[in-house]
Amino acid sequence: MAMHTWFECKIRYEKTIENGMMKKVTEPYLVDALSFTEAEARIIEEMTPYISGEFTVSDIRRANYSELFNAEEEAADRWFKCKLIFITLDEKSGAEKRTATQVLVQAADLRDAVKKLDEGMKGTMADYQIASVMETAIMDVYPYSAEKDDKPEV
Repeated sequence: MAMHTWFECKIRYEKTIENGMMKKVTEPYLVDALSFTEAEARIIEEMTPYISGEFTVSDIRRANYSELFNAEEEAADRWFKCKLIFITLDEKSGAEKRTATQVLVQAADLRDAVKKLDEGMKGTMADYQIASVMETAIMDVYPYSAEKDDKPEV
């Protein structure tokens, strides 16, 4: 399983709104990258075809997601941050240990997010509780994918 380092990149640009007027907006996107520099380069590369005119990367910060569950269906157009608590037992003391982690789920609504989270966690051996599920402002997610013609650096 590949380890991901997720960066939330905020893009600021002028967007044409419903009434035809231009409005400055800032939208967050999630990018899988090795560094802040790579995250900035990747988000610029990903967004350039979609934004006419200038845009700036106004903020980049690490996003602490241990897992990402994306959905294929068209209706699943929102991203939900889910806090999970894994419950394990310390074999020596018998004490219950609770470890929190965050996952990101793409879904149509809150109910769908919980359903997709449970589906995604099916293969997990550890017991877990869902501590919270909240909708994020994230517009889209760009996982890393190696290009077919990319040759690894030696």
